[in-house]
Amino acid sequence: LKDASHSPLTCLRRLKSISSGSETNKRCMEASGAVEFLASIVINTNRNIDSSHEADSNDGSGFELKTSACDEALSLLHNLHLSEQGLKTLLSFRNGEFIESLTRVMQKGFFESRAYAVFLLKSISEVAEPVQLLHLRQELFVELVQVLKDQISQKTSKATLQTLIQFSPWGRNRIRAVEAAAVPVLIELLLDCKERKPCEMMLVLLELLCQCAEGRAELLSHAAGLAIVSKKILRVSTLANDRAVKIILSLSRFSATPHVVQEMLKLGVVAKLCLVLQVDSGNRAKEKAREILKLHARAWRNSPCIPNNLLNSYPNYV
Repeated sequence: LKDASHSPLTCLRRLKSISSGSETNKRCMEASGAVEFLASIVINTNRNIDSSHEADSNDGSGFELKTSACDEALSLLHNLHLSEQGLKTLLSFRNGEFIESLTRVMQKGFFESRAYAVFLLKSISEVAEPVQLLHLRQELFVELVQVLKDQISQKTSKATLQTLIQFSPWGRNRIRAVEAAAVPVLIELLLDCKERKPCEMMLVLLELLCQCAEGRAELLSHAAGLAIVSKKILRVSTLANDRAVKIILSLSRFSATPHVVQEMLKLGVVAKLCLVLQVDSGNRAKEKAREILKLHARAWRNSPCIPNNLLNSYPNYV
């Protein structure tokens, strides 16, 4: 590895060949310092990528060579299936500079490299301590949301959702994700989503983001926000029921202006909540639906917007 700096691309291809031999080879490579070496290549390639591109603009060959080395390094880091300690090394490497480089890759890289960057971020997020996730940069959330919007592949989108779910509970990360336009992107994706797992993950993330006022405001400002959350209830899974009803509970508790309360009636949200009480929707979803209906019973209970067969299940209230 020490001699690799003279010919990084050749060395990387040789390392790739070695790592494909066996799991033992991968563990030996990690133990020999491959993590730091590969992370350095990614960082050094991206540190001055704009100036490098300008300097190589005559024929582009120098720039392409450098980005190829970065692409190979990212591929190798992903395919090594790093240990927990290896992933923690990446997280703290050069005071977080590796994470900044992954942000740069997601912004400037080709689809495959952007995917590898997301896969690494997902793995890193799973072993990170909460304190290490408190000061993530806004740009990181912007690029993660952009990758989600671009729908590079199902696997990449799933990894992006998992990463955002891991990041969002800590510090101001919910607000950072909201400011990166995560809420409207999730709503648009939910409109076309037919598969169970992606729907569940989007609702899990949306529920996390609706725990802050900014997230709730974004959902309510989207013409399809309330409607699509309500639509997914009883159409996906018990988990989806729980998270969708929990989103509506957050809105009912903290953002229930008279307009929002009436909008829930018009869009059929209240009728759907009554239906949740009648069918097998999961105990947690039933409890939350009951609480929501009691919160605004005076505005909803005698509404003609609720069919009689559903109105009969409306919970008693004081």
